[in-house]
Amino acid sequence: MARIYSTAEVAQRAGIHRDTLLRWLREGKVREPKRDARGWRVFTEAEATTIANRLYVEAGVADTSPQELGFVQGICRLQELDWDFASAKTDYLTHGLHPYPAKYIPQIPNALIQELSSVEETVVDIFCGSGTTLVEALTLKRHVIGIDANPLACLVSEAKTTRLTEEEQVHLRAMVERAQVAAENLASVGADSLFQGTGFTTSSPRPQDESLLIWFDSFVVEELAEILSWCRGLPTHSTRTVASAAFSAIVVAVSKQDSDTRYVCRDKNLKPGDTLKRFARSLAMAMHGVVEFGEVAEARFNCKIINASVLDRPDVGIVDAVVCSPPYPNAWSYHLYHRTRMMWLGMDQPKFKIAEIGSHRKYSRKQPTVEKVDMFRREMAILFKWLRSHLRASRYAAFVIGDSIIDGIIVSNADLLAEVASKFGFREIARIDRTIQSTKKAFNPKIGKIKEEQILILQNRQGTRK
Repeated sequence: MARIYSTAEVAQRAGIHRDTLLRWLREGKVREPKRDARGWRVFTEAEATTIANRLYVEAGVADTSPQELGFVQGICRLQELDWDFASAKTDYLTHGLHPYPAKYIPQIPNALIQELSSVEETVVDIFCGSGTTLVEALTLKRHVIGIDANPLACLVSEAKTTRLTEEEQVHLRAMVERAQVAAENLASVGADSLFQGTGFTTSSPRPQDESLLIWFDSFVVEELAEILSWCRGLPTHSTRTVASAAFSAIVVAVSKQDSDTRYVCRDKNLKPGDTLKRFARSLAMAMHGVVEFGEVAEARFNCKIINASVLDRPDVGIVDAVVCSPPYPNAWSYHLYHRTRMMWLGMDQPKFKIAEIGSHRKYSRKQPTVEKVDMFRREMAILFKWLRSHLRASRYAAFVIGDSIIDGIIVSNADLLAEVASKFGFREIARIDRTIQSTKKAFNPKIGKIKEEQILILQNRQGTRK
């Protein structure tokens, strides 16, 4: 349950006398809150924060810079924003380049970055996933750092923030045409063909994994192996990155894995040539998005992607804002749903499985619920102890997170984060509720449908101002 505040508590938080707040309520200077069963005023977190922040702005504190006052005003604007974004387009630029479960829509980090940072500052997403925050930060003229323990997430994030030269675009267009021609040739092989019964084969390497033919038809394996050899043979790092991400984007679709969110086998009735055809479409779409991104994002703004766990405390220097969506404990096992992609790309899936925070498999172990919750609490303690020395003093960290269901018990992750953060010098500034559109964010159906999430804004009261 969300916390509520009494009139006295709100007055104390705002730094005024209770009678002053009561007078302002009577005069209409402050909006009346709801009342409880006893008739007493009860303020929500958002209402309490809005009152405190607006008084802070109006006071014009002498030692407060215009920038700091601007951030406070920005937080007020964030609290008044309609966060549902029900009709918003979410796949513009490179945002639709690669499927990724539970990614948040780009409008969320866009709003947070605009109000919690300034142009030319550095924003970090410490759980960057598929790079949504990174793309938005660069288009908003910020430098950005993304961190993720998942090597596939880092590949996708890099592809989505890549800029291609004209010559590199030529190489990728040629690969699209090559895949289209090969797909047509395979599809045209009919019953009277000399190739009947033999099919297409390639000497290109493929994963040496005993489960390969469990998850893929043999003819799909041949086509994927050939495509991957083309990707690896491209002349530049940027072209290899974009092509590899486009390749990864189709792997689950051409496998027997039911979907990105269901790790079960089913036959999809694929035909020879379908894999090449899907890759051609995927690469063409990826190119289109990357080229559009390059036209919007200025090259002078840097993007650094670090393949590491935040629990290993990577050195990111001093940053000006944090915008992220942490993993929901017990909601996903990314190492599982991305297993076939990581297998083809030669990524260390067992290593990521150990490092993954919040995975469903970790929380499915037979142990008391309180110990499972404490595991996430300990991980967040490591995070905030590290973060306080990298986030500039008095600056903000925004976490977009909802509740978890662990052993049938609802756990408020926003409460847990705020509690742990307070022990390391962070103060809760605002908490905003938003409704999740069912078509905008996917969750593991076995864990329960999550319909709401919170945007928790914390301020670092320690750290450095340099």
